[in-house]
Amino acid sequence: MRSPLYIASRVCYPLLGVMLVVSPAAFAQSETSPRPAGNQAEITSKIDRLTKSLEQTQVELAESRTEIQQLRAALQEVLTRMNAASSGTINEENRAGGDAAATPANSPQQQPGEGQTGVAQISQDDWDILNARVEEQRQTKVESGSKFHLKLSGMALFNAFANFGQVDNADLPSISIPQVPGYSAGSVGASVRQSIIGLTGTGPELFGARTSADVQMDFFGGLPSGYGPTSSGLAEVRLARIRFDWKNTSAVAGLDYPFFSPNMPTTYMTVVVPGFASAGNLWTWTPTVRVEQRFNGALSPFKIEAGVMDPSSNTNYAPNTNLRIPSPNESSRQPTYAVRLSASTKSEDRPAVIGISGVYSPQRFMGDYDVAGWAGTMDWKIPLFPRTELSGQFFTGRGLDGFGGLPMSPLQPTDAIYYAAVTAPELASLGVIGGWSQFKIKVNARNEFNVAAGTGERNAAELRQSAESNSFLLSVPARNEMLFANYIFRPRSDLLFSAEYRRLRTYEITGTPNSAGQIGLAVGFLF
Repeated sequence: MRSPLYIASRVCYPLLGVMLVVSPAAFAQSETSPRPAGNQAEITSKIDRLTKSLEQTQVELAESRTEIQQLRAALQEVLTRMNAASSGTINEENRAGGDAAATPANSPQQQPGEGQTGVAQISQDDWDILNARVEEQRQTKVESGSKFHLKLSGMALFNAFANFGQVDNADLPSISIPQVPGYSAGSVGASVRQSIIGLTGTGPELFGARTSADVQMDFFGGLPSGYGPTSSGLAEVRLARIRFDWKNTSAVAGLDYPFFSPNMPTTYMTVVVPGFASAGNLWTWTPTVRVEQRFNGALSPFKIEAGVMDPSSNTNYAPNTNLRIPSPNESSRQPTYAVRLSASTKSEDRPAVIGISGVYSPQRFMGDYDVAGWAGTMDWKIPLFPRTELSGQFFTGRGLDGFGGLPMSPLQPTDAIYYAAVTAPELASLGVIGGWSQFKIKVNARNEFNVAAGTGERNAAELRQSAESNSFLLSVPARNEMLFANYIFRPRSDLLFSAEYRRLRTYEITGTPNSAGQIGLAVGFLF
């Protein structure tokens, strides 16, 4: 792209020459005395040169106009991409977020610039960022040991919170628990454990497919000993995926989100564990191998995904946590199977997407007790008005504890063998139902409001009947409800502030429900 100074020189210099030629010619024509024939020939020659100069100037003006239009189009595209990047969340590439800037580029939770109309507006700070990114394109990129492009991304996230009532986890509560006599009825604190670091690499073509991979880590893997254990945390792997992308087909292998549950709520108070993780959101990252097929022509709105997964288990209560005991799904010698069919509109910025999925998860517990786990799910993301969107998910089935979405007991079983042989298969046999939905209002690229609610529950009658012979099931909540409302402000594309209110209500099979609330503030820097 030619610089503005170059364009100005190409336009101004010919015009200056035209003025110098026209001035004496016009002065000559103003004289009343007749001119000799030689002078007339000279004037004619000058007029010819002037005409050619004007024609050349017109050509150059047309070229300059085209270049300016191309420059404006390129700048508009860059601004649109920046607005799209600023609207994401590490939760909804998050997952990585989503939204979010730490989410890899291949993440399905992207929400590019909904409702952007007219000419994009940009601040001086964003101009500086834009210029810096343009300069980066001229520099040598960081390369991996294999000499292929490697990109570092992530989010430094600070969370401050105040809890009202008793919860199972102070900085990231999932359920409300009964008030314990002698304990405070609330708490305040802060943490950086939900910060995320990600790496994305691109590789060579293989069998006609573009290859890429990404890894994400957070610091929510546990609390270390020593100074500062409550505000910092141990690193853990969130996602680790390898992709092969053809024109209409993609294959993915690695630790990934459940592809039959692609949507994530928009929140910066629960990032490492997505919102509604125990209240209707099937989210648990799972070793997965899946294939995605897209179509052309009349079937282009449709997409089919199919794969196998190895979901986690909550039955490993062995004293040595370094030992991996086969999960009930692994003991069945079969993976979990899933297939998803989705349809979407052709809009690139704000497509409407609806998907339905089926899941089959065979499980074998101690004593050769088999449970045929299954699920039917539905997900949606629908733009309602120019600046609003409705998204969410619904599911029903049984044997889904490995995918989250349901409340678990806050207590540890006293007898791990009895839990694995009796309690776990009883929980897996119970019918479950749940879901969540979110309403988003995106005022502009800088201001956004979200209101969402979710619930996850087990069949209360079946749970109550099983608890008659198994007292531990009395501590398992029958239903867990959660709602939140937040405001997200992005003064720059790499900086965000969020204020959020969250409410939890947890129902046990006996007694009144437990309630708790949280007010939180999040400050994030995306890089």
